[in-house]
Amino acid sequence: MVFAHRAQSSRMLLVLNRAASESGAKSWIGGPTGVIMQTLVTVVVTLATLMVATVDAKIYERCELAVKLEKAGLNGFRGYSVGDWLCMAHYESGFDTSFVDHNPDGSSEYGIFQLNSAWWCNNGLTRTQNLCHIECRDLLNRHILDDILCARQVVSSQNGMAAWDSWTRHCSGHDLSEWLKGCNMHVKPDAKKINNL
Repeated sequence: MVFAHRAQSSRMLLVLNRAASESGAKSWIGGPTGVIMQTLVTVVVTLATLMVATVDAKIYERCELAVKLEKAGLNGFRGYSVGDWLCMAHYESGFDTSFVDHNPDGSSEYGIFQLNSAWWCNNGLTRTQNLCHIECRDLLNRHILDDILCARQVVSSQNGMAAWDSWTRHCSGHDLSEWLKGCNMHVKPDAKKINNL
């Protein structure tokens, strides 16, 4: 799909350049008309890219996401239940794979788990560690295996799920069984809670 957009962008540039030439304006590469044309092309290409991400995005239903997280091996991973993951994802993105949030420090957070561009993915704008070795835009589609693999890496770091402020505020220490109510699943009990009884 990316190749199709590049081809369309190239065709668009040729059409715009011809239109500028036929109208007697300076080449789009230089001059005031050129700057306007170049800006227009940039805006059109950006909008086309955003539309592609939106078309392939998905807002998951709670139980549908729970099943996916369980199948991906997140139940019990590092001591966290599917309830922890659902609660965190709900407060981070509302289960929306296309959600992007911009931070005051200039970084952005992407996808269903709101993975930060300064640490976990590369958005091409923010100085990044890119610890998951992934492009941030790849976190914005309905295919969340890459999101899950990256989120596992976050949880494997020193902070665990406390890396997400929303998990600390809304999920940690709370009864998370409500997140699985009505979902036809056979999940393991939360080992941390059993050990604390």
